[in-house]
Amino acid sequence: MLEYASYALVLFALGAYLLLDGYDLGIGILSLFDRSDRRRTEYNELIATAWDANESWIILAAVVLWAGLPGVYATVLPGIYLPLVVMLLAIVLRGSAIEIQSSAPGYRRGWGLVFGLSSLVAALCQGLVIGAVLSGLPHSGGVFTGGSFDWLTPYSALSALGLTTVYLLAGAAWLQNKTVGTAHHRAGRLGRPLLLAVAAASVILGLGLPLADPQLFRFDQPLRATLFGLAVATAVVCWAIAWYGFGRRPDWRPFAAVAGAEAAGLLALVAATAPVVVPPDLTVHVAASPQGSQLFLLIGVGGCIPIVLAYNIYAWWVFRRKVTQPPARTDASGPFDTTAATKQTAPVSQALGDYPRAVVVARRVLLTLLAVAVAAVSQDVFGGVGTWIGPTGIVVCSATALAAWIRSDRRAAAAGEFDLRTAEK
Repeated sequence: MLEYASYALVLFALGAYLLLDGYDLGIGILSLFDRSDRRRTEYNELIATAWDANESWIILAAVVLWAGLPGVYATVLPGIYLPLVVMLLAIVLRGSAIEIQSSAPGYRRGWGLVFGLSSLVAALCQGLVIGAVLSGLPHSGGVFTGGSFDWLTPYSALSALGLTTVYLLAGAAWLQNKTVGTAHHRAGRLGRPLLLAVAAASVILGLGLPLADPQLFRFDQPLRATLFGLAVATAVVCWAIAWYGFGRRPDWRPFAAVAGAEAAGLLALVAATAPVVVPPDLTVHVAASPQGSQLFLLIGVGGCIPIVLAYNIYAWWVFRRKVTQPPARTDASGPFDTTAATKQTAPVSQALGDYPRAVVVARRVLLTLLAVAVAAVSQDVFGGVGTWIGPTGIVVCSATALAAWIRSDRRAAAAGEFDLRTAEK
């Protein structure tokens, strides 16, 4: 029975990640559709207080899955290498954008764009992974037997769009809870259209699951049918509460309702599919590690979860109040002015070189694609080409990237970009 405790820990960690980092990603995506630099600054500062703690849950879920259910890890990971690698790169870029934007004087639109796009890419990749697993990855005897792009199915594409919509809804609910002014009103207006989109996505994905999932659902079992019905009913009630709460006080009600709906949706999915983890036939019992490993894992993770929860709760308590954006200190007479912040950083741009915008964007896109290609080939995503980039090649590429990073930081420091005293003058 210890394997089911490990399964429960994986579900708990994944649920916590989808809830916590979900609103993070949703706010990042919403920033792409907001033209106000001031509101974008608010979004970034709101996320900067907790994004690292929120993402710790996905690490915990990966550790439990690797040690507690190695059969699932060995079957799923080779089948989703490409979207998983892209997701991890997007998360790294997103974290860098948040911290650099938070430390920079004024609003940097380039890093703001990186923040929004990386949030969108991470959300889409997570949806692709979930949809691919639910569609059933080809495997035999605990070994993945499919191709490099078997993760791309119609159902996984719909799952990517559906999960992104859920994240947008969670982001809007969190913005209503934590902001004031125009950002608060904007979140209240977005809530109900996003609720309709989530309802439509839930119906489509729910009806499409029996067609995409090769396993046989046993709703003739009374306990399974009862749990599934209760979870769906709870999700519908939470949806109705969120519908009523958007645009009305108390501001915390929509986010609490959205969180309840997400938890109920996850429980409904588990009630429909358990104990199968990877369709059509890989169950929790078959994929589990030996009992001694299970016990060691549960003791270790059991000691970590209270620490992670305490960290999250402490961060929520410290930043429990609404976020307001203070006016920028440009001069003694003028209010917040984004043009002044732009003018303030003009010498930095000149010092770094007046490159055409298209050249800068193209260079960043090519560097990102190169990093993805190196990671994909080194992990043998495409099959049979893993020897192209061995350990020596990875070291050379990493050292080159590190040297380019250090050189860029030195140029920025020479231009005064990191001198906060200069930025405040």
